[in-house]
Amino acid sequence: MTAPRRFPLLLIGAFLALYLVWGSTYLAIRIGVESWPPLLMAGVRFVIAGSLMYAFLRWRGVPAPTWPQWRSAGAIGFLLLSCGNGGVTLAEHAGVASGVAALAVATVPLFTLLFGLLFGHRNSRLEWAGIFLGLAGIGLLNLGSNLQASPMGAALILFAAAAWAFGSVWSKSLPLPQGAMASAAEMLVGGAALLLGSALSGERLTQMPTAAGWGALAYLVLFGSIIAFSSYMYLLKNVRPAAATSYAYVNPVVAVLLGIAFAGEHIGAEECMAMAVIVGAVVLIGLPQWRKAPAVRAS
Repeated sequence: MTAPRRFPLLLIGAFLALYLVWGSTYLAIRIGVESWPPLLMAGVRFVIAGSLMYAFLRWRGVPAPTWPQWRSAGAIGFLLLSCGNGGVTLAEHAGVASGVAALAVATVPLFTLLFGLLFGHRNSRLEWAGIFLGLAGIGLLNLGSNLQASPMGAALILFAAAAWAFGSVWSKSLPLPQGAMASAAEMLVGGAALLLGSALSGERLTQMPTAAGWGALAYLVLFGSIIAFSSYMYLLKNVRPAAATSYAYVNPVVAVLLGIAFAGEHIGAEECMAMAVIVGAVVLIGLPQWRKAPAVRAS
């Protein structure tokens, strides 16, 4: 007999957090890097969020991670946060529009399927069609004036997407801490790595951030890190990686609309066409995940 699904409201809430909150973080990053050095802002963001989560969980009696769990969480935190989010932050600091950054990151499900092959996952014809369509969308995106004006930003944003996808797939086979403790440990290690990168690169805070800069940091700590990232790690443990990365359907649209409305960004015809192609590719990739029957649990 098939048991009812557990915590359906929690699953819905986690997906909504990814779809809407993460779509808005690209604008928050854009605002933040106007007065913060990029790696310093990202590092402070995750160290604060990770410290708050870790202290709260320990106060609630959650056991501290073991050394193997710290090692696994550190590897995933470095890939997802230091390389993934750090790459996005650097790209936006280099001039990539927040909407275009979100659109480039929408390629995460494509990379997820490709890296899944390394772990023995099989792709359907529909998923392969989505991969090739998505690669065409990446080509269209690079024809637009936004990424052409910042080749380094284009390279950073695609590297960030690839690192995030590899870490997402790899996390399924690593002994991570249970529940939210995994997010806390990953943010602590990933944030520390970003702060180290900031120091080694010579970043300096020459003047105090503006009120908007502080507000952007606070939003990224609470909503973009503690709420949304924890939701993502929860989904990675409860659904297939390609379904967990389905936030890429909605994030580009949310980010583009917010960037146009509040940051005066302009998206050209090439970027608009690339958005349609990439989002269509991600939908193709996601369809097999949603059509799969839920696993039968022993009653």
